[in-house]
Amino acid sequence: MDADHSKRVELKEKAIHEFKEFTGIFLYLAFFFCALATYSLLLLNKFHVSYFVYGTALINALIIAKVILIGEYAHLGTKLEGKPIIESAVYKAFLFGLLVFVFHVVEEVVKELLHRENLATALREMRLDDLAMRSVVIFCTFIPLFGFRELKRVLGEETFYTLLFRGRPAARTDISGKV
Repeated sequence: MDADHSKRVELKEKAIHEFKEFTGIFLYLAFFFCALATYSLLLLNKFHVSYFVYGTALINALIIAKVILIGEYAHLGTKLEGKPIIESAVYKAFLFGLLVFVFHVVEEVVKELLHRENLATALREMRLDDLAMRSVVIFCTFIPLFGFRELKRVLGEETFYTLLFRGRPAARTDISGKV
């Protein structure tokens, strides 16, 4: 009975941790995607085009947050974790950006196939320039995301959150300027 209970507690703690990770990634992505959506709305407004894009931005943030967690669960990008944090962060941003690009391509193909198009037509109708530019934005958005995630991995969650949200005591210096 104790083994079953401890396993349930452990599973519950893991689910809570995963939910917090997912929520953090989602909020980060939602912030950036909604900022881009606002910029798009302002540009479209100049041409008198009315278009609501916040729903799409939030849905994309949800989907991409889940893709990131799946990639991390599959240990994607762990090869350079012993290197400097910036190298590891850029490497992961690139790999996860490719993963998101593949998911976007699959999504576009499925959309076309659902509209009764065949695979050749679906691939021909795909806007690769649009997907490529989305991928550049995703890559740029991922660099600080994975930079913070790498810092958290190296420092440990407790130290990372303490430094990020609670601050730290100021370093004391003597008159000569030495710490």
